[in-house]
Amino acid sequence: DRLPAPPRRGHGFLVQLYSLLSARSWGMGDLGDLAALADWSGRTFGTDFVQVNPLHAAVPGAGGAPTDPSPYRPSSRRFPDPVHLRVEDVPEFGMLTGERRERAARLLARAAALRDAVLHKGELIDRDAVWELKRRALELVRAVPPAPARLAAYEAFRAEQGRALEDHSTWCALAEVHGPDWRAWPGGLRDPRSADTARARAALADRIDFHSRLAWLTDEQLAAAQRTARAAGMRIGLVHDLAVGVHPSGADTWAQQDAFAAGMSVGAPPDAFSPRGQDWGLPPWRPDALEACGYRPYRELLRGLLRHAGGLRIDHVMGLFRLWWVPQGAEPTRGTYVRYDPEAMLGVLALEAHRAGAAVVGEDLGTVEPGVREALAERGVLGTSVLWFERDYGEEREPAPAPPLRPGQWRAGCLATATTHDLPSTAARLTGDHVALRHRLGLLTRPLEEERQEDAREVGEWLELFRRLGLLPEGPCDEETAVLAVHRYLLRTPARLIGVWLPDAVGDRRPQNLPGTWDQYPNWRLPVAGPDGRPLSLEELAASPRLRALMAEVGAAAGP
Repeated sequence: DRLPAPPRRGHGFLVQLYSLLSARSWGMGDLGDLAALADWSGRTFGTDFVQVNPLHAAVPGAGGAPTDPSPYRPSSRRFPDPVHLRVEDVPEFGMLTGERRERAARLLARAAALRDAVLHKGELIDRDAVWELKRRALELVRAVPPAPARLAAYEAFRAEQGRALEDHSTWCALAEVHGPDWRAWPGGLRDPRSADTARARAALADRIDFHSRLAWLTDEQLAAAQRTARAAGMRIGLVHDLAVGVHPSGADTWAQQDAFAAGMSVGAPPDAFSPRGQDWGLPPWRPDALEACGYRPYRELLRGLLRHAGGLRIDHVMGLFRLWWVPQGAEPTRGTYVRYDPEAMLGVLALEAHRAGAAVVGEDLGTVEPGVREALAERGVLGTSVLWFERDYGEEREPAPAPPLRPGQWRAGCLATATTHDLPSTAARLTGDHVALRHRLGLLTRPLEEERQEDAREVGEWLELFRRLGLLPEGPCDEETAVLAVHRYLLRTPARLIGVWLPDAVGDRRPQNLPGTWDQYPNWRLPVAGPDGRPLSLEELAASPRLRALMAEVGAAAGP
């Protein structure tokens, strides 16, 4: 069966939620901010969706080390991270009294200081500091007896989620005691079904209940955000992101050890982008184990993500067909492809998407084996097309001189966008700032001047095409005008969905993630900012003339 198609051609924002701070955020964007963005953009610009980064539960830092800020290496893909909660929107928070209310007020003041540090003092988003405040506030909230209807809703959630939630919450509770790497726990606790773990569940029942409540509260706010998006007129609403894998020491690998390949990691073979290959440090699912259990872990994962979503983006969607497995301790060049059953993987995906009435977008950038895009299209999975990569290579043409693809030559079954979280912003691409950044960090593989000339040539080819198509005036133009032309071009393509990277709408020149860096660049910790690097709150974004001009044109051209 084919997956549900978007109801019509649609457009919307792409955003990393943590980077979207409002006047109510606790130092990073939250689910209240997501709902507000959906409500405002849907009503003001007729947007159909907001696509966010993975909201999966993270692995906490160990021994004072910070939590890995990457949303693509989570502890669990099955449950969201409560760091995204808007604490004040939890009903019980407003019922705090006496000394607990005073403590909550002090936490709110500290949260305001965190927010101010990011928005007005240029400090980076500090996920751990945000979570410490939220955790303490939620501990206070838990002391408030919920109303009978709320208690019944919580118990129904626990019953519905069953053993998966019990295991996830147990891992969280055990991680508080023994650290976040279950492979270093006392022997008996490494097995979720052992007698030692059963005794630990009883001893830690209170903490397990706490983490289960956090999962429930987060689920409630995700549901509220999707309801808000649909009430604002969005035909799709929230588009969640499914990371390609999970952290080797996290909750999912502990609870589902039989489903993961021990001693293996997912990565990528050598290519032009990375001549030595890549090792992502993510243990792969075993295809034989998935088949033996009727693909239950995969089904439950999809069902959980689609509970409150109108769409799903699948990172590295080629992984439904094959993954590059790298043995532990070996170079990525020593890896090999391991195949999955694409008919089964796509069949389960189609079934769960149909049940949820959700569209699916596959991130099919990079090395894609022949036939994969065709198989995905046959099932109705939309691809991902990024402007700068869309060139007319043809059968006889060498890659280097390939001209930009004309808009009518694009595939219709895709989400078309100018950039992604792993690529330079459009303003940085147009100005060459991304080359200067990579030079400062020592990431260039050629001399600076050679890189600049090549980059200027590629950008110039696109600008010339825009002029020939009447999307850009003749002669010199400023960067804002060129960004507008980029999106006018995307609207000329037959793409089913048009995605606007939210930082592009205000001229942000910094990538959210710079592949090839770790501590050299603040990956996953930057708020949305203007061209001058000054962070912009959600309220400032809503008032931005630049954003409004771009989105008014995108909305008008996208059609009713």
